[in-house]
Parts: sequence; C-alpha cells; structure tokens
Amino acid sequence: MILRAAIHTRITRRELRFAVLGALIAAIATTLACHLAFGPATVRADAKVMGSTVFDWNAMTVKTTKAGTVRSVVSSPTATLENLEIHVTTLDPGQMPHPPHRHPNEELIIIDNGTVETLSNGEWKRVGPGSIIFNGSNQVHGLRNVGTTPALYHVINFKTAATPPGETVIVGDAK
Repeated sequence: MILRAAIHTRITRRELRFAVLGALIAAIATTLACHLAFGPATVRADAKVMGSTVFDWNAMTVKTTKAGTVRSVVSSPTATLENLEIHVTTLDPGQMPHPPHRHPNEELIIIDNGTVETLSNGEWKRVGPGSIIFNGSNQVHGLRNVGTTPALYHVINFKTAATPPGETVIVGDAK
C-alpha cells in the first residue's frame, strides 16, 4: 500500500524546476571543482568570493528593457568559478532580448513560463515551461518569445579557468 501511494505522488512544475536547477548547479560546481583541482586556481586574490547565498525574488530590482524586464541576480567569483552571473528575464510576446550571438562563457537557460524558440546548432527549436537550454562556449545562439504571453526564464552564465578569452559577438538577426 505504501509503494502504491508513493507511485501516484505528483511533483509540481515548481518543485521539479527547483530540483533540476539545484541538481544542475551542483553538477556544474562538482565538475568545475574537479577541473580546477588539476590546475592552478585563477580567482583573483582581490576578488570577493561568494559563498552560500539566498536571493529573494521579492528583493530583486526590476529593470525595464525594450523587450520586457530583467532582474540582475548576481555577478561574482565563487570558490570554483571565475564568475557566476545569474539574471531573470521576462520577454514580451514577439520579442528577442538581442540578436543571435556567441560568447566564450557557457550558459544555462531555464524556461519558467511562456513559449520560446531557441537557436541551437543552427536550428530554431520551440520549447516551453520546464525546458532547459545549454549554450556552449562560442556557439551561436538566440532566443525569441513566440507565444502570446510574456516568457519568464532564468539565465545562469559561468566562467572558469578553461573559458577561452573573448567578448560577445553579434552574428545575425532573428531569421
């Protein structure tokens, strides 16, 4: 009877999203710690290293953009990352935050609400709530809201000692 009840327990999207986000962050941190264990640490001595932190949604400042809004969460070195940058974007229907581009850092995007198309490996792919997008180093990518409601998504950028040098390069338009 206990097994039958456990099998029918449902997990909400919110619970799943936070479980996946936690697992992804733990996996990234573990992978990077192993990588850094075999090479010299590159965090600047004068940089303040972020430890365990809680970011309260209600305390975040909302900035209006041409395409919607953005909440900048953090941009800081950590014990295993040269920089961890997190922001949350609300993208209005029919909008793109910027044209397709590439950059040296890798990033994860977790779709919370709405329907978007992401440019990945040269193809536009439609995804919705709970979907996770990984954009590899220097690979062209883009995002656009193809739904009828605002799309809300979390962006996690990370830079390590293995991240190649360079800047963001705009490489195309929305086509």
